[in-house]
Formats: sequence, structure tokens, C-alpha cells
Amino acid sequence: MSDLERSLLRRLRDRDERAFRELLDIERDRVFNITFRMLGNRAEAEDVAQEVFITVFKTIETFREESKFSTWLYRVTVNTCKNRIKYLARRYNRDHDELDESSNGANGQIGAPPPSAPDQALESAQMEKLMQAAIDDLPDDHRIVVILRDVEDLSIEEICEITGLPDGTVKSRLHRARLQLRKKLQHHV
Repeated sequence: MSDLERSLLRRLRDRDERAFRELLDIERDRVFNITFRMLGNRAEAEDVAQEVFITVFKTIETFREESKFSTWLYRVTVNTCKNRIKYLARRYNRDHDELDESSNGANGQIGAPPPSAPDQALESAQMEKLMQAAIDDLPDDHRIVVILRDVEDLSIEEICEITGLPDGTVKSRLHRARLQLRKKLQHHV
């Protein structure tokens, strides 16, 4: 762990609000990207990302510094997303209502800045929508590993630390998830 990271942790443990803002500046985008990819809904992802940072601020004393801080943060993020997915599934089953379909439009998508040509922008938006739909269709245990590896570019070792899974399990889930994504997307390419 770097001296800068140790200093930030010490200040967080002392409830320094500036340190909390620094943490937000450093990790906000990555945490949001993970939550958005796992949940597929911008509003839910923003709520969960905010919940993650509140949880981190409240429970920073539980971080034992046995791994990198970012690994612990991503574990909190993944677990919070899993809890929200379970909550949403219970709510959906109880209410039998469709979840906010408006989030599937342009407001619910993230990605690269739009290309300059309108046809390229449309194609890019359609591919982003297809990719997010394919990721959403993955089982939760496969979705987590593909997001952490292919979207967030974390190493297999880091994913093992975050998920608590053995190396072989992470690799096999990643392989299966990629096969499922390839199958779903090859019909559209």
C-alpha cells in the first residue's frame, strides 16, 4: 500500500471530510461503472454508488489492510449491488410491475462520447444497448466476474480477493460468461 493510500485511510478513519471527497474524486467513476453494469439502470446505479461510499465512510475501521484498499472498496461495491439485485427481484415479484423501462433509453446508457457522424452515433448507441442487455441477461455470478475483468480491467487475483472465489472458479465463470455474451451478440453483428 502506498504512503498516499495510507494517509488517505488514516484521514478517513479520523472522519476527515476532505479525505472522503478525495476518495470520491478518485473512485467515483469506477464504482459507478461497476454498479451501472451490474444493475443496468442509471438511477439505481447512482443510488447504489452513493450507498457504497456511505458504507465505506461508516465502516472504514473494518478495513484490515490485508489487501489493497481498492479491492476492499470493490468488494463492498459488488456486495451492495448483489443486495440491491435481490431487493429489486423481491420487489418485482411482489408488485408484478415492470421496472422503470425509461432507463433503457439514451438517459440510461453510458459509454464513450458520441461519434461525430449521426449514423456512427446511432450504431454505437445500439451496440451499447445490446451489450448492456447481454450483460444484464447473465447470471449474477457470471455478470460480476465479466464486469470486474472486462469492463474494469482488474486482474484475476484482484477478482478472487473481491469475490472470495478461488482462481479456477473465477476463470471458468469468466469463460462461460464470455461464451454467453458472444452467442447473444453474434446474431446482431
